[in-house]
Amino acid sequence: MTKLAISGRQVRQIILEQSKRANVGHIGSALSIADIVAALYDSVLSIKQPDDPNRDRFILSKGHAALAVYAALSLKGWLAEGQIETYCGNESFLGVHPEHQLKGIDFSTGSLGQGLSIAAGAALAARLKKSDRRIFTLMSDAECNEGSVWEAVMFAAHHHLSNLVAILDLNGQQALGYTEQVISLSPMADRWRAFGWDVHEVNGHDTESLTETIAGLDTRQGPPHILIAHTTFGKGVSYMESQIKWHYLPMDDQQYRQALMEIGREN
Repeated sequence: MTKLAISGRQVRQIILEQSKRANVGHIGSALSIADIVAALYDSVLSIKQPDDPNRDRFILSKGHAALAVYAALSLKGWLAEGQIETYCGNESFLGVHPEHQLKGIDFSTGSLGQGLSIAAGAALAARLKKSDRRIFTLMSDAECNEGSVWEAVMFAAHHHLSNLVAILDLNGQQALGYTEQVISLSPMADRWRAFGWDVHEVNGHDTESLTETIAGLDTRQGPPHILIAHTTFGKGVSYMESQIKWHYLPMDDQQYRQALMEIGREN
């Protein structure tokens, strides 16, 4: 199958279409990572087929944004024709949070603060098997309120898991407030650097920069890596951007039409 070029705009369109059809929320969270997911599935992840044992592994730690990943899987042709239309439907594996029974999903997630621990274990397993596969996890900044995250940070640094790449979606907000007001973790980069990680700060909506930064990482030796991706919650839809309520709300018909119009513009 010919490789498809995946763009953040394509991912956003599917997010909007399917969240409207299913009448569910978590839209802003998914839009926040649309460009990161597009970069990963278009240019970064080495996955010939989702069942290839030597493939890179990807863990969506912020599982409530799963629709962005489903969009990428559909664009890659890894979902059955029309399967994306079953999102949040009865007996569908395309739930609000990802389930490993779905082709292309390596690990079920949803309980925040667990993804990095899973990724660290997968990275250590790859080393023990003498595999060159890399492990990627996409986290939220709010997850860094969880103690389990920092246990995994210490574990990964201690074991020099250079094949582990974490991407932190730093959009500055969470379900019930702005992150700085809930528990401030600024300056975020300094915290990870203090634990011995290789730290890079990037624009999380610049797919070229994301791709180039990851390509330059040494995933064979040295410390684990983190890309702190500065993003905007609800990116691409003006009335959702940086608005807490769009963590949960679904769209009405007028809001849906406006959102589709706005993502169609060149920004």
